[in-house]
Parts: sequence; structure tokens; C-alpha cells
Amino acid sequence: MNNNYLIPANSKKSALILGFFTPVDLVIFGIGCTITLGLLFLFNDRMDMGLLLLVLSPALVATFLVMPVPNYHNVLQLLTNIIVFAFGRKRLYWKGWCINNEK
Repeated sequence: MNNNYLIPANSKKSALILGFFTPVDLVIFGIGCTITLGLLFLFNDRMDMGLLLLVLSPALVATFLVMPVPNYHNVLQLLTNIIVFAFGRKRLYWKGWCINNEK
């Protein structure tokens, strides 16, 4: 009866781009980097350390949100799960869909 599952343990990971990212993650990262590049071109003549950190902040925030963490594919998913758990609890019923019971 052991190891008699129909669904492989890594089935969700194969649906992710490069094993870590969803299309939404890549859009968030792309938008953050695009905004940063635009701000770099806009403020390239008068750049000091404070302005540089402000200009780089969209890319840094986007990178933080899509950075992989253990047991979640990224920080954005972890934050979403925390918010849903804290504010939007639903009663879920387990039906069982992945064990092969041939008896």
C-alpha cells in the first residue's frame, strides 16, 4: 500500500517556468525592471546615493517578491497565503484525489 499515489510529488513544480516562476511573477519582475530602467535614464545626470536607492527600489521590490523561498515558489505566494489565512478563511473539505485504493 505504500508509494501507491497516482499524482507525482513534483507535479506542481513542472507547471512553473524554470521550476520557480509563474507568468505573473515574470510580469511583476519585468515591470519593476522596466520602471527602474526608465528612472535611470530620466535621472542619469544628477545621481547621488539617496536618489540611486530610490531609483533602484522598483527592481529591488520586484526581485524580493519573486525570490524563491522554501516550501513556496516565491515571497509573493507566501505573502498571499498569509493574507488569505489571516483575513479570508474558508472551510475546506478534504475529498482525497491522489491515492490509489485498488481494494
